[in-house]
Parts: sequence; structure tokens; C-alpha cells
Amino acid sequence: MSQQHSAAPAPTPTTDAAVATVARRRDWWRDAVIYQVYPRSFADSNGDGMGDLEGIRARLPYLRDLGVDAVWLSPFYASPQADAGYDVADYRAVDPMFGTLLDADALIRDAHGLGLRIIVDLVPNHSSDQHEWFKRALAEGPGSPSRDRYHFRPGKGENGELPPNDWESIFGGPAWTRVTEPDGTPGEWYLHLFAPEQPDFNWEHPAVGDEFRSILRFWLDMGVDGFRIDVAHGMVKAEGLPDLGDHEQLKLLGNDVMPFFDQDGVHDIYRQWRLILDEYSGERIFVAEAWTPTVERTANYVRPDELHQAFNFQYLGTHWDAEELRAVIDRTLDAMRPVGAPATWVLSNHDVTRHATRFGNPPGLGTQIRLAGDRELGLRRARAATLLMLALPGSAYVYQGEELGLPDVVDLPDEVRQDPAYFRGAGQDGYRDGCRVPIPWTREGSSYGFGDGGSWLPQPEGWGELSVEAQTGTPGSTLELYRSALAVRREQADLGAGDAVEWLPAPEGVLAFRRGDFVCVANTTGEPVTVPAYGRVLITNGDVAETGGEAKVPADTTVWWTAG
Repeated sequence: MSQQHSAAPAPTPTTDAAVATVARRRDWWRDAVIYQVYPRSFADSNGDGMGDLEGIRARLPYLRDLGVDAVWLSPFYASPQADAGYDVADYRAVDPMFGTLLDADALIRDAHGLGLRIIVDLVPNHSSDQHEWFKRALAEGPGSPSRDRYHFRPGKGENGELPPNDWESIFGGPAWTRVTEPDGTPGEWYLHLFAPEQPDFNWEHPAVGDEFRSILRFWLDMGVDGFRIDVAHGMVKAEGLPDLGDHEQLKLLGNDVMPFFDQDGVHDIYRQWRLILDEYSGERIFVAEAWTPTVERTANYVRPDELHQAFNFQYLGTHWDAEELRAVIDRTLDAMRPVGAPATWVLSNHDVTRHATRFGNPPGLGTQIRLAGDRELGLRRARAATLLMLALPGSAYVYQGEELGLPDVVDLPDEVRQDPAYFRGAGQDGYRDGCRVPIPWTREGSSYGFGDGGSWLPQPEGWGELSVEAQTGTPGSTLELYRSALAVRREQADLGAGDAVEWLPAPEGVLAFRRGDFVCVANTTGEPVTVPAYGRVLITNGDVAETGGEAKVPADTTVWWTAG
């Protein structure tokens, strides 16, 4: 294990005190706006072309001024980076490319001083193949206790040359890799639902649960405010690892309960974790990345004694269509209400094409798209969709750069791509690099203010005109729209937490709902529509004309009104 462990500051009373400084109210997470930072691509402090913790720390005032409540950091742990840090070699160390544990401690403390909370990624489904446990399992050979911490199995066929079952990797190809044993002979196979460099833990083994409970305490003692749980629907596998009997398994994902995903046993793990979290002051939280067939099954993860939030991927995948949006909003609120959990709303993240590009393409292309589409249309719809999202009851997530209206970079040269799915042939489309291009801070410079030494993925020409510098103080810019919307959201008592909306009559293709004195109208059509003027306009992404108690709302425009 890394020597960085010894650099971790000993927990002191000031840790809890720092957390208390951001505890403005109880249940803060029920209406929080949480900003996702992808550390590689946010800000580079040392000019090596790779973002780092010191870069993030220096930009925390920007996030405070943007108006978010918390910052979620994608993995920065020690890792060979086979999957951008989601292959963890040491869960208690910071990878040198991002800094040190002292840098992490300073970032957490500075964030708390600015009134921001810090949520870190946790990757419990699998480790890196460079994790000490896995290296020991390989070295000790078949039958060793170390192999029981992962899923090692003999192969099928006369000489064990076939995988133990027919499961397929999410990244394409079989979910099993055969190892060469210490004596040089072909040997057992190990399970990896993602890349071969990411062997799955065996959560039936008690040492795995013990280890992760210890990891939780390590970071909670450091002062983090919560964890986003990667592949929260994974970890537990069906007894006997049964064959699926289907060779187009990836098409089933999100539609069926799989023998390796969304098994009921995961909930026992989260009940144990919740007991640990509740020992700490400051209302720390868990957020689940849980891909499930229905929002009703997602609700199982956020029962009162389990996790606090779960990402709403059904909403993320919904087209810019009033009927579809209303259906998923109703279904989400109806599913969350019985378990007392807040709904969450998200439009973009590090795994999907940015919504400013998705909404500029025809519906039905999925969430990974290689086409630039209609840039003007996509941005207009993205801005309207953001206002709709921020008006809904519950918590909202913002992915870095969406507040700049960044499009996906769809024309990256093949030779610079790093998404492991891209190199696996089948599986995911493998074009996640397009949403991970480092964001622009300034109009000029080798990497538009990202850092002094270029950027690990090439930025497009013209990126500077979308930068923070170019948009700050510019009327009508996407950045100022976000800043204004988040400020209004904080000021309006009827916005934020809650579990219901009152739908209002509206023309076809238009969503209209009331929350107290607040009214939101979203026109998802390509034409202007006329609706009642519901009071004073708070904010809109288009030019709304009001005459005689009526308002003409342009195409792809959302309006916030208040009667108060």
C-alpha cells in the first residue's frame, strides 16, 4: 500500500467543526445542487496537461459564486488509470498525477470554509488488477484464500479453455479473463464486468465488507461530506453465477434485473454502511449510481435506512418532449414519495454525450452520440432543459462545463482517445472522451486557462469563446443564465425540496406546473406558444412577450414566474 497513508492528517475536533460550518439547515441534500468535477479535466495547477486537486482547490471560489451547494469529485485514488481512475489500486491514497493526501485535506478544508461540501467517488464493485489483494491472489495460485476475495473459477471445456459462464463485459467481449498460473500454465478465470484491469470483488467474502467499512471511516475522518457510489447496483452476484443464455446482453441492461446487477443482496450492504455514516455529524450522505430497470427499483436504494439519493437515469435519457418528460417526472416523484427520498435530476455526466449536443440531434440515438447535430438548436434546448430541471422538486446535478454550454467534442482523432470501451470493439460505443475534454477558463492560452502545459485531450479551436472569462458578465450567456437561475432557486421558498408539482393546463408540447406562488412553463415545441402570464417573470432562456395577461413563449424556451 502507498506510503501516502502516513501523510493523512489525524482526525481532530476541527474536522467536525469545519463540517458544521456548511450545515446551514437540516436535510441540505434534499434540494442541493451538486456540481460534478472530473479531476482530469477541470484545472491543471502544475502544467503537466492533467487536472489535479490543487487546480480544483484554486477554482473553488468559482463554484461558490456559481451557486452550488456541494462538489462531487470523480476518482482521484492511486490507480494505473486503465479506466480513468475507476480502477483503484489503493483506496486510501491519492494518485500522484492528482497530488497527495495533504492536497485532498486542504481541498476539503477550503471547500468547507467557502460553504461547499465535498462528495467523493467510491468504487466498491471492482478494484484495479494492480491492487495488492489481486496481485497476491495471482501469486498464490488456485485454492488460495486470497482468490476468494474475487471471483476466480475454473473454465469450462475439456481443458478449461472456455469462460465459466456466458456473461459479457459492459465494455464489450466476455466478462472473464484467463490467468497464467505461477507455474506458467493456463489456469483459472476471473470475473470483470468492466475492463479486464477491473476484477470484481466477491462481496460474499467477509474481508471485502470489512475493508470497505474501514475505507468509509478513513475518508469520513478526513472530513468528506459523502460518497457517490459507483456501480451501486453491482457488487452482489446471483448464487452460482448462472448463464444468461442471451448473446445480446447489453441490450438487456436497464430493462431487466440481471444476475450480476440490481440483486437484492446489495441492500444489506447499504444498511450496514448507513449505520457508519450516521455516527458522523454534519449530515453526510450517500448517492447511488444505480442503473435499474425502473424508477421503482431505484427507490429501493433510498429507503430510510439505506442511501440518501440515487441518480435518475430515466430522466437523463428522456427526449426533449413534453409528454415524455411529464411521464418520467410523475413516475419519479411517485416512486420516491413512499420511501421519503428526494428525486434527483441530471442532464449530463462523464459517461454520456453532453446534453447541448444530444438535444441538437434527432431522438432515438441514445446517450452516446458521435454527431455534432444542430449546435444552435442543441444549446437552446439545453438551456431550457436546465431551467426545467432546476424548477423540479428535489436535488439537481450539474456536470462541469455544462454551465458554459459546452458541446461534446465529437471529432477527436482516434489516436488520442482513452476510453477503454473504445478499444474493446463491442459493448459501449466508447466515445466518452468527447464529454471529458478539459474545460476552457480563458479566451487565450495553450489550453484556454486549463493549465500552462496543454491538455491531455485536445480542445477544439474556438473553445476560448465558450470560456468562463468570455461568458462572465456577458448578458444572455449560458454561464450567467446558470448563475442567475441558481440564485433565484435559493431565493424562492417554493423551489428546491418537495415531492410534488401541480400540473396546469397547457398547449400540446408544453409543460406547465405550479409550486406555491412559483410557476414553470417549458415549451418543447419548435414554434412559439401563447400561455397565461402567471405573474412576474423571474428568469427565462428566451424573449417572452407579454400583452393583455398573456405571454408568447418562444420555441424551446422555459420561463419561471412568481405570483408573490
